[in-house]
Amino acid sequence: MSLFWLVVIVLAISLAGYIVGRARAFSSAAGEISQLHSLPSYYGANVAMKAAVPAFLVLIVWLLAQPFYINSTVSSTIPDTAIQEGSSLGLVMAEVRRAATGLDNAVAAGQMSEEFARNARADFTDITTRLKEAGQIVTSDITQPVMRAAQSYRIMVATGNLYMSIVVVLIAVAGALWGLKETNKDFRARNTVEKGIRVILFSAALIAILTTVGIVLSLVFNTIEFFRLYPATEFFFGLTWSPSFSGRGGSSELGIIPLLWGTFYISIVALVVAVPIGLFAAVYLSEYASSRVRSVAKPLLEILAGIPTIVYGLFALLTVGPLLLSVFGDNGLGIMQAGTAVMTAGLVMGIMLIPFVSSLSDDIINAVPQAMRDGSYGLGATKSETVKQVILPAALPGIVGAILLAASRAIGETMIVVLGAGAAARLSLNPFEAMTTVTAKIVSQLTGDADFASPVALVAFALGMTLFVVTLGLNIVALYIVRKYREQYD
Repeated sequence: MSLFWLVVIVLAISLAGYIVGRARAFSSAAGEISQLHSLPSYYGANVAMKAAVPAFLVLIVWLLAQPFYINSTVSSTIPDTAIQEGSSLGLVMAEVRRAATGLDNAVAAGQMSEEFARNARADFTDITTRLKEAGQIVTSDITQPVMRAAQSYRIMVATGNLYMSIVVVLIAVAGALWGLKETNKDFRARNTVEKGIRVILFSAALIAILTTVGIVLSLVFNTIEFFRLYPATEFFFGLTWSPSFSGRGGSSELGIIPLLWGTFYISIVALVVAVPIGLFAAVYLSEYASSRVRSVAKPLLEILAGIPTIVYGLFALLTVGPLLLSVFGDNGLGIMQAGTAVMTAGLVMGIMLIPFVSSLSDDIINAVPQAMRDGSYGLGATKSETVKQVILPAALPGIVGAILLAASRAIGETMIVVLGAGAAARLSLNPFEAMTTVTAKIVSQLTGDADFASPVALVAFALGMTLFVVTLGLNIVALYIVRKYREQYD
């Protein structure tokens, strides 16, 4: 049974429980609602909650725990001789999972029978070719130990999914019967339902935290795997980015310094464009523009935030790049060799960031109490003096937050950089040269039929972890500055 249909069955049981529970509440009070402690809908909701919540909780825990158990069990069957030099057990297990997925795809597409998938030997059949024909990315020839492990992996996954379906459905039915047993006119259904809703809301509030923890852990584990294969000192202090696809890493030079320089250089150019324009636009819209002008200008300005980044990338590639090349290229000042450059990506990215700065700054400026403006005017200050000496200082912590949001967006942008800045990893101060960023290289390292057992592919996770730490550091510094200023202002 697929996960989709399992969820549908649980929801159907929950809905049926709601209807039956509501009807049973009516019957227990002989049709007199006034005899019930709670409204009939609460009795139905109690049955539905007891059917759905435990079932979905078990389903989520099972889906999280099953891969760890299966990976641990299957990995214990892989002999040490199957782990090639420069690889690891984790990378071999990744190949096993890809092979198992390929077998599933081949069976689903009718390219091989289930019996063949369960019993095929890698050394006697063209199994690698068949998996590639099924659309599965296979980074090397499937060996017999990997094939046996993949077959065991498929069987365990199928068996685990079957048991999971049975257990989840039984729990949903048991929960519904439990809720129906509680249904009587004296049962405090409203109190139970409201308490359950509070628990659900609290659990929903934890999702963001748990998601962040999951992202960080996935980055940490793969980063550790990368640093087992490549020296950390060369990665963090190397001045050359030259990945090699020969062997399992070859003579790759994976220094991150040029990528960080390109990331910060393009982001600085973007902020130089976005911050003044966005902040001035916010001041005008909030303090100088009439209500009629504001009602038209603000929505038009915020339309920029809804344009997909790929469109901005095409705009950089087809319009801004050639325009800058005509001015600064060989026919102009002669300092620009191609349309893809730091300046191209920075200008377009700055245009993209304008609504982030202006919209948030506008809301923050409008939140400054009118009494502060009136007090300034009462002391004889002009509007411009009030804006400069009263409103902007009062709104500065929020404005810094808006700029920080724009900076985080600039650092994490990918498509504009890929299309507008080029792919050259270099250390240069010339804004009219092509450069690249960390995010662009993460995409390039994980695109295509790369060997996932090599540092060339695993480096993407180390790049992501580094970018995460850098962004976190910027947030901490900005928070410190905002709090320090707020203390002085108060």
